[in-house]
Amino acid sequence: MDEQHLSRRQWVGLLTLPAIAATIGYSAWPNQPAAHADAVVGAQPNPPGARTFNVLEFGARGDGNALDTAAIQSAIDACAADQGGTVLVPAGTFLIGTIELKSNVTLHICAGGTLLGTTDGTQYHAAERIPLRGDSTLNDGNVAIVFAAYAKNVTVEGPGTIDGQGDAFRSRVRGEKPPSGVGGDRRPHSLLFYRCDRLIVRDIFLKASAYHCIRPIQCAHVHFDGINIYNRVNHNNDGFHFISCVYVNVSNCNVMSQDDACTLFGSCQYVTITNCTFSTRWSVFRFGGGIAQNIAVSNCVLYQVYGCPIKMRCGPGSRYENISFSNLVMQDVTGPISIGLGPLSRRARPASRPGTPVVNQEGEEPAAISDRVPGIVRNISFSNIRATVTSSPAQLPNVAFTSAYAEGEIRSCIALNGVNGEYLENITFDNVHVTYGGGGTAEDAAIRDVPQRAGEYFELGRLPAYGMYARGVRGLTLQNVRFQVEQPDLRPALVFDRVEDVAINGLSVQGNPAGESVLRFVDAKQALLSASRVLTPAAVFMRVEGGDSNGIIIDGGDLSNAAQPTDFAAGADQSSVKLRV
Repeated sequence: MDEQHLSRRQWVGLLTLPAIAATIGYSAWPNQPAAHADAVVGAQPNPPGARTFNVLEFGARGDGNALDTAAIQSAIDACAADQGGTVLVPAGTFLIGTIELKSNVTLHICAGGTLLGTTDGTQYHAAERIPLRGDSTLNDGNVAIVFAAYAKNVTVEGPGTIDGQGDAFRSRVRGEKPPSGVGGDRRPHSLLFYRCDRLIVRDIFLKASAYHCIRPIQCAHVHFDGINIYNRVNHNNDGFHFISCVYVNVSNCNVMSQDDACTLFGSCQYVTITNCTFSTRWSVFRFGGGIAQNIAVSNCVLYQVYGCPIKMRCGPGSRYENISFSNLVMQDVTGPISIGLGPLSRRARPASRPGTPVVNQEGEEPAAISDRVPGIVRNISFSNIRATVTSSPAQLPNVAFTSAYAEGEIRSCIALNGVNGEYLENITFDNVHVTYGGGGTAEDAAIRDVPQRAGEYFELGRLPAYGMYARGVRGLTLQNVRFQVEQPDLRPALVFDRVEDVAINGLSVQGNPAGESVLRFVDAKQALLSASRVLTPAAVFMRVEGGDSNGIIIDGGDLSNAAQPTDFAAGADQSSVKLRV
């Protein structure tokens, strides 16, 4: 055989076991025992850290009646003492109170297995190592069905179920105790993690939590994948409730919650959320306090969201920047986007206290942020979004209690709201098409004094625009944006108040001949509009108000459906606009 012309198949056939072992890291020098590779591969077939601990072997019954808390905790403790491994929950229904996960432990719930939270509230206890402070990011209780604190390499995985039986923790009559005897912040979260590193939850069904479904606090390297959540049996039934977490990946999850579906409170950084669906009575992506930055949300479907899908409330000392929302479908929502910058109103409880610490990779906390420093919102982008926004939010199906709706939730729009002289900066909308329910009245359109509040989006009350209301924004870009209404609406499509450095290209909006104008600019500066289209008949394309308005250019487009291109009032004059149509 010519060794210089051996085929790949012939080379493989000539290789010996020692040669193969050498290529994957086993030494095959002649002075070592011939059986060395076999000894390494075959040593300790069930070594520490790789063993499985079946909870049945620790006395668990799995019959849904006997309390299995102690047996499952014993299995976890034994697994942790053995340098980790897997705690196996086989088929059956295992009734439990509070259990604690520990480092290097994987809690595996088999397909036919259920951890069933007991309805006896006395079986749950507070996790004393998880502090309760005045900081509102931490004061939602420290009780859970399953919790871990200061743990590393913790995994909870399915395909089984954790059922919190949360309806038993809801009071039927205000002021009376719920059937479980426990309510308020003593209700158990389903999964609660505090200062954990390398945390995984995957391929599991979480249902009917008494409180938040998954609540990670100051955790790092978090991976959530393939989780299904149904959480609509109690008030404050959040889905994911992150607090000051870093290096977070959420993917392939389906969340149906009653309250916030994916809260990002405190200082959440380096976060990706993708390929998920969300539905909730309240918000989906809700931000409050701290430093939220370097976050990307993509490829998600948000449906039946009756509390503003994307909601940011930035108070003093907080900073939100470098955040991207892309490839989103919103169907039957209110809002749909609200960003508030400035002191939070007294009517709304702050989402979090500025200065919330964030753990870095080493678990250290930086210095607290001063409450006296103005908040910052900048470099936020929204791209490739299709949305239908309802004017008639409905009662969520299969919820035992009713939801009332504030006036500001009925006819909502995209709201960018900087108050007290503060400015949002560098906000971009690209390829965004929204259809609104409409129905705005002449009284709505006449509103000029929108409350100076940066709290909940509905606290602004009725807004004078059906598509976008922007106040206190510097560096606003709209590219290929289309706003339409299903029912006639007398409000302008856009109202820009104290907005500077504006670039609008390819805006398509509906007008109404009985309405004042299609656009209203108030004290707006340095704005370029190009290739705008008025889709239906209107009286005026742009109404300009305020003596500070200047540097507005209308360049090209199709304004033929507007009876006149511009109108001026409240101190504005024709010199503020250059018309190139």
